[in-house]
Amino acid sequence: MSLTVIIPVRNEEDLILKTLSEFQNSWIVNIDHEILIINDNSSDRTAELITNSSFTKLKTKLIDNKKIGLGSAITCGIDNSSKELVSIFMADMSDNLDDLKLYYEKMESDKTLDSVFGSRFIRNSKIKNYPTFKFILNRLANNIIKLIFFSKYNDFTNAFKIYKKSTLLKLYPLVSENFNIFLELPLKIECRNFKYEIIPIKWDGRKIGKSKFNLKELGSKYIFTMLYCLLEKILLKK
Repeated sequence: MSLTVIIPVRNEEDLILKTLSEFQNSWIVNIDHEILIINDNSSDRTAELITNSSFTKLKTKLIDNKKIGLGSAITCGIDNSSKELVSIFMADMSDNLDDLKLYYEKMESDKTLDSVFGSRFIRNSKIKNYPTFKFILNRLANNIIKLIFFSKYNDFTNAFKIYKKSTLLKLYPLVSENFNIFLELPLKIECRNFKYEIIPIKWDGRKIGKSKFNLKELGSKYIFTMLYCLLEKILLKK
């Protein structure tokens, strides 16, 4: 199967070349792939560095997000993807390329799957450098969501998952403007009864640059997304 990796970037000049270097030295160069780097209105040298870089084993494409916001950047990546599978991979390399390979192999071995969801909080998962306050809020929020939606999954807000592109298109329209896009996608998978599998993954917090996640700004957006998807679930049952 073929794979699109979407990497959204905003002001990541300190690490984007390191991230692409990791991809070039990984298993992904041996499959049919594309790396779509979605430039979400960077004001630093991120786009320039990518344009002037040479990663000969990687099939990369830099695309400017015409709108503003992480949600529209992800939608832009999906719209421009040309492969069967789509995975979102954050530029800070907090997620693991070996886990991406596990995702890919799961989807390849079971064509009935619409998605594979990684969890950082189940047996055999590994997590490092997670700020304590954010960790507590994460577990509280995700377990509330799990209860409300009667789900077996406990890491909805993590960006790192893999999907069939054909399934993602069935989730449109996507309404989230920011990080809450990462809640909207799996909740719609859950509400519409698409088939997914859960596997343990590794996660290591950002070491270079500054996270764009702002809890004060995003709290209400996550609540909106949860209520939006809950309403959809209720209406779909009717």
